[in-house]
Amino acid sequence: MRILKVISLLLDYPTETLVAGRDELEQAIVQAREISPKQRAGLFELLELICGQDLMDGQEHYGALFGRGRSLSLLLFEHVHGESRDRGQAMVDMMAQYEEAGFAIGVKELPDYIPLYLEFLSTREDIEAREGLADVAHLLALLAARLEERESAYASCFRALLQIAGAEPQVAVAELREQVKAEPRDDSLEALDRIWEEEAVDFMKAEQQDRCSSLPSAPGKARDESAVPLHWVDFQHEGQAAAPAGEVGNV
Repeated sequence: MRILKVISLLLDYPTETLVAGRDELEQAIVQAREISPKQRAGLFELLELICGQDLMDGQEHYGALFGRGRSLSLLLFEHVHGESRDRGQAMVDMMAQYEEAGFAIGVKELPDYIPLYLEFLSTREDIEAREGLADVAHLLALLAARLEERESAYASCFRALLQIAGAEPQVAVAELREQVKAEPRDDSLEALDRIWEEEAVDFMKAEQQDRCSSLPSAPGKARDESAVPLHWVDFQHEGQAAAPAGEVGNV
């Protein structure tokens, strides 16, 4: 599923390579029929934001958004397990899933890094890719809601992923909006200091936990067939997204 590769690149750290590939990314978004015109327009807006500003400014913004605090972490298992020992076993399981599928990764990123997971899903059959997203749909909705609360264009990536997974993005995000509004921000210096202190204590406690307890499986494991959404949509007949004026032209 090509659009998953596009979203993977948009969610990764901005680079000159990404900016240079803007035309190809635009064309891929135009051709994506797994998402609605509204979701395609959101991805166009993000692509314009990334490519239309100074690259260093974009990198600084990206680091401030995703690199401070845990609430917007792009590591799946950090939201589920924090720094507990369970997270390590979950990543081992995920690595095994990649290896079984013949998907090779380098040593740069952890296996639960969302852009990497999306790149993996982009190589799978559509049904498997949709199931893999459905496995983590709640986390995708939570990240979308938090990004919307911060008025970030990056929320468009997670709304598009929710739609591919079979969820209605607006509904899924709305269900979490009040929860997110009540959350304290964790990207201030004071909040970051508290997080590091808490993690040191939690890690010491984790050393004493029973390692034989049951562990949750990594995303993409076998699912109950009855849980597969029946309303996945192909937007082939919806028409193309209208890109913002001056952005895409006659792609």
